[in-house]
Amino acid sequence: MSELLRVENLWKSYREAGRELRVLGGLALSLADGEAVAIVGMSGAGKSTFLHLVGGLDRPDKGAILFRGEDIARLSKAEMNRFRNRSVGFVFQFHHLLPEFSALENVMMPALAARERPAAARDRARRLLDEVGLAERETHRPAKLSGGEQQRVALARALVNNPALLLADEPTGNLDLQTGEKVIDLLWEETVRRGRSLMIVTHEPLIARRADRIYRLTGGRLEPLEKNPASAAGA
Repeated sequence: MSELLRVENLWKSYREAGRELRVLGGLALSLADGEAVAIVGMSGAGKSTFLHLVGGLDRPDKGAILFRGEDIARLSKAEMNRFRNRSVGFVFQFHHLLPEFSALENVMMPALAARERPAAARDRARRLLDEVGLAERETHRPAKLSGGEQQRVALARALVNNPALLLADEPTGNLDLQTGEKVIDLLWEETVRRGRSLMIVTHEPLIARRADRIYRLTGGRLEPLEKNPASAAGA
């Protein structure tokens, strides 16, 4: 497998109450095409910060984030917007769907932002809604959907531009166990089994075990863990 992502010597700090709070310090990671990596760790360890940096939602203080060999930390604002829209998909704990739009319209949004023809964007959004089991719910607004359905719409939206990398931040954290399992099954089906790469932050050991590799984020760096429930129990 070829390398999709390489993170080198990544540092990130924030100012809080007049003091500098270091979140990441010298973090390194590589990710291959079609590979899944799970990241666990205590609350406040910097897991979400790391995903935001990899996905271009924030910039590091120091270090490189090489996506297919190009350092995204050096992209201009316009280039970063294109990178986020075309190369990365995001699924968060809370779905962040736009309440005034239907499920179909929410899924279409990233494709329209990429200047896709509306008819083509609509067709692809419909296919994805069908794949996640929501073909009959495309006209419903988020308020008319269950929590699991909303998260499945968010997954379809994240995949509509066929990104090479999907970033998932506690995607089942707001769902019950049974619904969460269905969402995770879909997540794996739509990413790793189709050759996309996945980086997932989770507190659930059984979810982390599905990944090819598991890391704990502690002290601003990633520490590899064995793939067993006990090793991820402190997530």
